[in-house]
Amino acid sequence: MWCVAAERWYDLAVRDRLTVDVVSDIVCPWCFIGKRRIERAAGILGRGIDIRWHPFQLNPGMPAEGVSRLEYRIAKFGSWEHSQQLDARVAENGRAAGIEFRHDLMARTPNSFRGHALLAAALQQGGVELQNRVAERLFTGYFTMGEDVGDVAVLASIAREFGAIADLDDAGLAGHVRDEEEAARAAGVQGVPLISFKGQVVSEGAAPEGMLAARLRELEKRGV
Repeated sequence: MWCVAAERWYDLAVRDRLTVDVVSDIVCPWCFIGKRRIERAAGILGRGIDIRWHPFQLNPGMPAEGVSRLEYRIAKFGSWEHSQQLDARVAENGRAAGIEFRHDLMARTPNSFRGHALLAAALQQGGVELQNRVAERLFTGYFTMGEDVGDVAVLASIAREFGAIADLDDAGLAGHVRDEEEAARAAGVQGVPLISFKGQVVSEGAAPEGMLAARLRELEKRGV
């Protein structure tokens, strides 16, 4: 009897999970913060939330080898001082979400295309669970350890950690990433993270967990 009850509880728990889609970039700090807030929203709802990740390059013209973060940020924001002010805001929000950003370790701004290819491979091989674990590893690698997540050797090492098999230059994977990104841009996506549930927007940006939970409740109540 206990085994039957346990199986029923497990089946209910699996059915009761939500899946949200997140358009993101692995080098976007707010996407990492958004991930933590989604996880906290799950705690508020008392339900599991699975995240399915979709690619969006914030810097599609980035050289394959990436660039010096110092040079890139000065060119983008006008000065290193302004860049550091923006980093401080990210760090403050990160700490509130349980992330210790280490901007001091981030020497390069990577090209994120191959990282998205790795996420696509993880989804194909292990579903959303494996993809989400790899996404966590990419985020923590870049933002807390300063790893160059555009480097082929770094990405291959991460793939091996999770038993993923990925030719990051495979034409099929590359085509999948490009198609998804083009679809996002065609749909009007201009910034990330974009969080959605069953095709309905939950948040354009890393909304606080309370707002995410309330929006998901609203969409479910509407029968989305």
